[in-house]
Amino acid sequence: MDRIALDRRTGIFHTVFRIFRPVLLILLLPSFLSCSLFEKNKLQQVKSAGELVVLTRVSPTTYYETPEGPAGFEYDLVKSFATYLGVKPRFVVAEKFNDILPRLIKGDADLAAAGITVTEARSKLVRFGPPYQEIRQQVIYRLGTDRPAGAEQLVGRQIEVQAGTSYAERLSELKPQYPELKWTEVDKETEELLQLVWEGLLEISVADSNIVAINRQYFPELQVAFNLQKPESLAWAFAPGEDRSLHNAAVKFLEQSRASGELTQLIDRYYGPASRSNFVNLSVFKVRVRSRLAQYQLLFEKTGKQYNIDWRLLAALGYQESYWDPQAVSPTGVRGMMMLTEETADQLQIADRFDAAQSIDGGARYLQGLIDRMPPGIVEPDRTWMALAAYNIGAGHLEDARIITQKQGRDPNKWSDVKNYLPLLAEPEWYTRTKNGYARGLEPVIFVNSVRTYYDVLVQSDKEEKAKNKPPALDLKAPAI
Repeated sequence: MDRIALDRRTGIFHTVFRIFRPVLLILLLPSFLSCSLFEKNKLQQVKSAGELVVLTRVSPTTYYETPEGPAGFEYDLVKSFATYLGVKPRFVVAEKFNDILPRLIKGDADLAAAGITVTEARSKLVRFGPPYQEIRQQVIYRLGTDRPAGAEQLVGRQIEVQAGTSYAERLSELKPQYPELKWTEVDKETEELLQLVWEGLLEISVADSNIVAINRQYFPELQVAFNLQKPESLAWAFAPGEDRSLHNAAVKFLEQSRASGELTQLIDRYYGPASRSNFVNLSVFKVRVRSRLAQYQLLFEKTGKQYNIDWRLLAALGYQESYWDPQAVSPTGVRGMMMLTEETADQLQIADRFDAAQSIDGGARYLQGLIDRMPPGIVEPDRTWMALAAYNIGAGHLEDARIITQKQGRDPNKWSDVKNYLPLLAEPEWYTRTKNGYARGLEPVIFVNSVRTYYDVLVQSDKEEKAKNKPPALDLKAPAI
């Protein structure tokens, strides 16, 4: 082929290319978008995968397992966001709070929802969504010990805070003003440290007000000394970068949730009862025996007789669960006098959990079923105490604690031994090796102790009432003449 012919064909090719180039670009644009822009759009990735991957941590204010399934404020809020996006949430639990932001930046999740306080230092690492809750950092001590009235009285005290939290940042800000101020950062959850304060093994700790509110329900002797800092915000964290698609979707969702009142309802559901709860002592209990129990005592007696359970034990259980309030509702959705889950109510064919008679009947049958299913080696009264623990925490978690008890050389059939190992279900080095995972293991211990205390008071009150109403004995002696 001569040179002239080659140049002519080349010229024709370039002319054709110039004419059809816009058409080619239009035809190739979808492929270009799918290969380039689509990959950068996190929101489209989430929708395409059909799931929202969320980094969280196990705690009563974030995410935890119950006999009815997952629960927690962050769990419910994220679940609602996932529904808004048309996907399902998948939660990835970080072993340590310190690991959450590094793992998010690494790309292990789409967002982090773990009760994360927005701070200046963290804002340089990640992108925060709009705040969904305002909290305060609070200095915590135990009732009966010296209350620090201000920051200056923290000097010389034993203080421990969870490593990687903003509590250490706030204490560091006080250091220039109080050079002698010292504290220790430890790899323990804030809830564990609050428990140590309650047990008298630690003088002072610092926790967010929402965490304090939840834990004071179980450890009423925990006291707030003072607020350490001005109000702070909790928010979800997103990985840094140019793509804001998922972040912007979260902004719209939270705006909508706030406008509809859903966010306020969720906060009240988890923290309203906690913030309003007070320590109920025995004198208050005795007052309620007269004012409330009288309305339901016949129901407890009738049901107890039907299922061969001491009615006073049923009544004590009902008080521990709801303070004898047939309209009671918990954050996890259990409700009624005996706090039955929807699943349990369905199994027991309870049509209305708010009906006192149905609730007491269901609670009695459920407790009797747990007693019957206890291993044969467990005898009374341990059998009942174990069943009460299972009523609170679930039979699976109780069995995990019994296995730990046995492995530690103690008797898994004795409540006095098992109750010492139940709290280990809240510690990562233990619950990661169990079948059913994390549980707030101290709760069933407190639960059983409380029921037993109320039961003892009811037994004594019942005896006194019967003695008071007993007709006087007839004097058959002949009168003296």
